[in-house]
Amino acid sequence: MRTIAKIALLGAGLALAVPAALAQDDAHEARETLMKEVAGKNAKLGNQLAKGEIPYNAPMASGAMKAISQVPDKLAKLLPEGTDSVSDPKSEASPKIWTDMAGFLAAADKLKITSAAAAVAAEQGQQQFAIAFGNVFKACKGCHDAYRVEKD
Repeated sequence: MRTIAKIALLGAGLALAVPAALAQDDAHEARETLMKEVAGKNAKLGNQLAKGEIPYNAPMASGAMKAISQVPDKLAKLLPEGTDSVSDPKSEASPKIWTDMAGFLAAADKLKITSAAAAVAAEQGQQQFAIAFGNVFKACKGCHDAYRVEKD
C-alpha cells in the first residue's frame, strides 16, 4: 500500500511540474513572438519611415507605434519566475527583471509612453515622427541594455 501511495504522490508531483514547465516554455515563446512580430516588425517599419527608406505614410507610422505601445502591457503578463536566461538557456530575459521588477516596469512604461507619443507625432509629418521615433528607439535600447541577455 505504501508503494501505491508513493507512486500516487510521485505522479501528482509530475502532474504539477509538467504544466509548470510547459507554461514556462509557452511564456518564453509568447514573449519571443511578441518581441519579434509586434515590436521588431513595427520598430523596423518605424525606422524605415523615419529615415525615408520607404515613402512616408502617416497612418502606417501611427499604426506601427500604436502596436508597439501595446507591447509593455502584454509583456508584463509573460514573465513567470523561471523564464530568465539562467533558468532557461533559450531565454534572453535577464534575471535582473525579477530582482528589479519596478525598474523593468518603469522601462516598459517608458516604451508605452514614447510609442504612444510617436503615434500622435506621425500625423504631424515625417520630421516630427522621426524625432519621436528616436525616443522610442532610446526606450527600446535602454530596456534591452538593462534587462536583456544577448544570445549568440
